[in-house]
Amino acid sequence: MIPSDLERRILEAKQKGFVPFLVSATAGTTVYGAFDPLLAVADICKKYKIWMHVDAAWGGGLLMSRKHKWKLSGVERANSVTWNPHKMMGVPLQCSALLVREEGLMQNCNQMHASYLFQQDKHYDLSYDTGDKALQCGRHVDVFKLWLMWRAKGTTGFEAHVDKCLELAEYLYNIIKNREGYEMVFDGKPQHTNVCFWYIPPSLRTLEDNEERMSRLSKVAPVIKARMMEYGTTMVSYQPLGDKVNFFRMVISNPAATHQDIDFLIEEIERLGQDL
Repeated sequence: MIPSDLERRILEAKQKGFVPFLVSATAGTTVYGAFDPLLAVADICKKYKIWMHVDAAWGGGLLMSRKHKWKLSGVERANSVTWNPHKMMGVPLQCSALLVREEGLMQNCNQMHASYLFQQDKHYDLSYDTGDKALQCGRHVDVFKLWLMWRAKGTTGFEAHVDKCLELAEYLYNIIKNREGYEMVFDGKPQHTNVCFWYIPPSLRTLEDNEERMSRLSKVAPVIKARMMEYGTTMVSYQPLGDKVNFFRMVISNPAATHQDIDFLIEEIERLGQDL
C-alpha cells in the first residue's frame, strides 16, 4: 500500500459524498509476503478518523522475533488485527484470532441475549461466556492450542522458529538471485519467507522478452511441479499474479528444514526442467 495514494483515494471518495470508514492493511501478503507501511497508514487513519484493520494472518508471527518484529511497527495502533498462529508459528489447525482494541465491542456487535444459553445469574464472571461474542456462537477453543505450544516452546522457542525460517528464505534468495536459469519476480530481498522466482530452462534463455516467451514460460512451473509430485521428491506452489505468468512461490514455515534441503530443491528444479 502506498500511503500517498491511500490518502488521495480517501479524499476523492469524500469529495464524491462517500464516507470511507475502514482501511485494511496487510502484514504479510499471501503471495509475496509483503508488509504494508503500518505507521504511515495509522497516521492517515487517525487523521481522517477511519477504522484501521491489519490482516496479519500470515505475518503476525514475526512479532515473536526481536530481529524481524520491526516489520509490524504500527500494528499496535490498529483498531483490529487478524492473526493465524497456525500459519507461521506452526500451531495445529485451526488457530485463528481476531483482536479488537475496544473492550466489549465484539459482544455489543454479536450478542443475541439468548437466555436459554447465556444466563445472567451465573456464579462466575459472565465475560467468560465467549459464545455471545462471536457470529459462530459455538466453536473450538483455538487459543488453547496456542497456549499449550507457548508453554512448551516458550517465547524464545517461537523466536528461534521464526528466525530460522526467515534465515532459510534468505539463504534460498541469496543462492538463486544471481544463479543462471533463475529470475526473481520482484527486485530486493523478500520481507517474509515467500521467495518468488521463475526457473528459465535453457531453451528460453536466449529468447527475447516477448509474448511467445511469456507463453512458454507460463507452462514451465506446472510441468516441473507435476514431475516433482510424480517422483515424490518435493512440492512447491506456483501461480500467476497480475501480468506475471506462473512462477514458483517457495514458502518456508518449517524450522526443521536445512540448507541441504534448499540445495536439493534447487537441484531438483534444474534436473526436472532442463529439457523444457
